[in-house]
Amino acid sequence: MRKIFSKWIDNYFSNEEVMLLLVLLAGALGVILYLGQALTPVFTSIILAFLMQGMIVWLKEHNVPHLVSVLLVFTLFISVLLSLLLFIMPLAWKQSVNLFNELPGMVSQAKQVLLLLPQQYPDIFSEQQITQIIDLATSELRKLGQMVVTYSLNSITGLVALLIYVVLVPILVFFFLKDGSSLVRWWVSFLPQKKEMLTQVWTEMDQQIANYVRGKVIEIAIVGSVTYVAFAFLGIDYAALLGIMVGLSVLIPYIGAALVTLPVALIGFFQWGWTNEFWYLMLAYGIIQALDGNVLVPLLFSEAVNLHPVSIIIAVLVFGSVWGFWGVFFAIPLATLIKAILNAWPKSHSFIQDGGGAGPG
Repeated sequence: MRKIFSKWIDNYFSNEEVMLLLVLLAGALGVILYLGQALTPVFTSIILAFLMQGMIVWLKEHNVPHLVSVLLVFTLFISVLLSLLLFIMPLAWKQSVNLFNELPGMVSQAKQVLLLLPQQYPDIFSEQQITQIIDLATSELRKLGQMVVTYSLNSITGLVALLIYVVLVPILVFFFLKDGSSLVRWWVSFLPQKKEMLTQVWTEMDQQIANYVRGKVIEIAIVGSVTYVAFAFLGIDYAALLGIMVGLSVLIPYIGAALVTLPVALIGFFQWGWTNEFWYLMLAYGIIQALDGNVLVPLLFSEAVNLHPVSIIIAVLVFGSVWGFWGVFFAIPLATLIKAILNAWPKSHSFIQDGGGAGPG
């Protein structure tokens, strides 16, 4: 057994590029786990600069000087950031506060509806079951209220952190856009001359991650905007908040759309009941989800690597539990990175053959 294990180690881990790749991955993982919170502005700036790099390349291909391209793209970035900070986020926060204030009334309305179930379906529902459900919902809402109060008490600290982000992130984004190529060349200069495996992994991942991240941001913007316009036209309350929720739900494949359906349906029901307006709302929401899945996603991610749905769900669960929001956002690119590493990993058939000839001939 020891001989088989030693031969397996020699075949798959004796390559110096393999060891270098493992060291780099372990170092990156250690930095994210232990310094991730402190370096969050840096990581955020790198991601944002990476998103905008395609526009700079396009402008340079049309004979626009590099510095002018950077200034144009950076100006667009600042405009979008100010729009988010001054218009969209305050509106979403205001609607969130209004929704929280109306939750007790919604619970009372739901209680009246649920208490009718034991009378109509005594063989399925009992009054005790309904009471337990209502008590559980009330308890969860009470916890939510405590969380909001705690957040309000810590709002000064949060405001200081927000100001740091607002000032620091744009500065870092500008320098990453301006000097990104020279920074990459400086970092690569420390690597050994022989790096065919690293080059293969980087080549396979660079374009695919760029397409995925940019496509996902575009998908969030389009789905969120269309949802807000449709919901505002139908007259549902909290249209902006629901638009943001539906837009962000595309981050989690297969699961996000199912989760966000519940608040959309509940708010529509509490506002209109079982009326035509409610069914118009659900029809519009269904059309948006269908167009997103069957038109927008194939259009934006036509060059993405095909991953099995099980692999995608596992990646979302694992990376989301480790890195939260960013883990969910980069779950598919990280799964694709693992796949690229496995594809580039040195293959050796001698171990299979020496191990008893079990491999294909």
